[in-house]
Amino acid sequence: MRILYCNYEYPPLGGGGGVINKQIAEELAKRHTVDVLTSQGMDLPTESVENGVTVYRVPVWFRSRQAAANLPSMLAYLPNGYCKGKQLISRHRYDVINTHFAIPTGPVGDWLSHKANIPNVLSVHGGDLYDPSKWMSPHRHAILRSVVRSLLRKADAVVGQSSNTIDNVHRIYDAGLHCECVPLGIVRQTGTPVVNRERYGLKPDDVVLATVGRLVSRKALDRLLTILGRMKNTKVHLFVVGSGPQMQALQQLTQQLGLQQQVHLLGQVDEQEKLSVLRMADIYVSTSQHEGFGIVYLEAMDAGLPVVCYDYGGQTDFLQSGKTGFLISLNDEAAFLQACEQLINDADMREQMARYNKQLVERYYIDNCAQQYERLYEKVIAEHRAA
Repeated sequence: MRILYCNYEYPPLGGGGGVINKQIAEELAKRHTVDVLTSQGMDLPTESVENGVTVYRVPVWFRSRQAAANLPSMLAYLPNGYCKGKQLISRHRYDVINTHFAIPTGPVGDWLSHKANIPNVLSVHGGDLYDPSKWMSPHRHAILRSVVRSLLRKADAVVGQSSNTIDNVHRIYDAGLHCECVPLGIVRQTGTPVVNRERYGLKPDDVVLATVGRLVSRKALDRLLTILGRMKNTKVHLFVVGSGPQMQALQQLTQQLGLQQQVHLLGQVDEQEKLSVLRMADIYVSTSQHEGFGIVYLEAMDAGLPVVCYDYGGQTDFLQSGKTGFLISLNDEAAFLQACEQLINDADMREQMARYNKQLVERYYIDNCAQQYERLYEKVIAEHRAA
């Protein structure tokens, strides 16, 4: 097959939705021809070949952050992505388009699909349908709801990565729409990342909590710092991996709470350092208000960590309270603190949950995810040709 991916964000720009797109694209590029149409920013090249995938980037306006897009950059992707896409479909005979994110990428994939009569698979990631932390979330506005509803209905297939995301499709946009559920996956690690606790001045009896993600309001990291401030055990350290617009506010809050010796805001790091932090940690924690899937939870499980997070989002498809860690009622900070302290004080429980998580994560590697997408593409292409 020749596959065209449309995604307004693609690594190194953006978060989890772009990362999973990259991983699927590179896995399928081992046996298919794969192109990606995305946005340019941070002095990235307009065209490059990355692990067998040809990436085309179109210019957008005012993209100043690697981790977070802004409204002008998202709007600019629509005309620029469509114009570049027209050039690509005139030069290449694509069998299928896979559009990631209903908003803002959705219109580009839809326009190109109808322009060239190519089937379009629309993958929704959660935040493009429902993000309780954003006033511009499509679910809050009638016009955006209508746009998303139309895009969902016109797609040849709709993919959600979790039952929570598909529930939001049905609850907010179209109760009768058929959706495929393809769980996301992680790359199977080869080799052992270097784990150097001494590098960070940690002592053998220190307990390390870790969290990974963009520093945006949806992650509610200010609440996680507040919870840490309530812990009496000063041997507990929190490592935060990720960058974003809330970095300065979190630095100030760390000082206000007197946690400078316990909180390590690492910013954006490369993949190997992220894995090293997870490997040296004892517990993975997240106060995120919603995740469409929560791929970082799988990465934490693969690293042998119990997970403490809220019970609201796609992670409830694979996390089990009492087995993988603890699922806490949304924003019940007292229960969150209690769960953390229980794991901090019980190394045997941590070890038991770590073994369970290492076994469970086997079914969530990227090759399984890519194979499910591959079968769906073949089905959609066959149905489109028959029609």
